[in-house]
Amino acid sequence: MPCTEALAAAGQQQLLDVARQTLEAALASGQRPPALSVDSDSPLAAPRACFVTLHLEGALRGCIGTLEAKEPLLQAVAHFAYSAGFDDPRFSPVSAEELPRLRIEISVLSPLEELAVANDEALCAALRPRVDGLWLEAGTHRATFLPQVWDQLPEPRAFLSQLKRKAGLAPSDWPAGMRCYRYQVSAFAEAD
Repeated sequence: MPCTEALAAAGQQQLLDVARQTLEAALASGQRPPALSVDSDSPLAAPRACFVTLHLEGALRGCIGTLEAKEPLLQAVAHFAYSAGFDDPRFSPVSAEELPRLRIEISVLSPLEELAVANDEALCAALRPRVDGLWLEAGTHRATFLPQVWDQLPEPRAFLSQLKRKAGLAPSDWPAGMRCYRYQVSAFAEAD
């Protein structure tokens, strides 16, 4: 399923429901819920890369995902919903008191497209603000920003500079072997 082809509304709602139910079950049991079974004929059975983002009263509360499609989308959403709620090292685990106020957002990624660029100027010129997510990789330094980050960093140089910082690189660095990939997302969220 191409990223530009949005999931049907029913599929989006099913994924949002699974994410919320995963958090509820984990809070009730204190454990990671078991893997879900997926009907092989379902579009949610196709392996897809995705991120699950949690917002609490408009602020980021957790975000975990993958750039590689390794498991069926339905299972990936459940896996990353749990991880966003309980394993994001930037935040303490989600509490039962917070759960009703959490807003869940899911981003389903397109395949990665490597960009043949050799410096910041070429990379900034290749990026499409508010369209592209970006993944940088240089040795052990790697980081990504989903396209939604353009809302906070609308200028390509600022977007790239902050992503380099997130990867542990200086904003002016362009290490030998730097690899850059862009991707797009189909993003959907629970109603406010």
